[in-house]
Amino acid sequence: MDAAMTLAPLDATALDLVTTALRERDRDVVVGGGLRKPEQLIEAFEQTLRREVPGAGIAFNTSGGDSVEAALRRLPANSSPGA
Repeated sequence: MDAAMTLAPLDATALDLVTTALRERDRDVVVGGGLRKPEQLIEAFEQTLRREVPGAGIAFNTSGGDSVEAALRRLPANSSPGA
């Protein structure tokens, strides 16, 4: 399993940064926490994900510290860290 993190400010540049990061590599799962706050970003965030990585699962974490757990909730059961 390969992972990457992109931190985006909660301003007008957030979706451009996320779009660029999504285009850099294939994604199975995308984890977002802060982008659902403020609420006006969540719909645009989800639309961007569906456009850029239509087959990826979307998981939400509560902080950077539980991103792995959030991703594992959306991966197939036979996936495991380090695989």
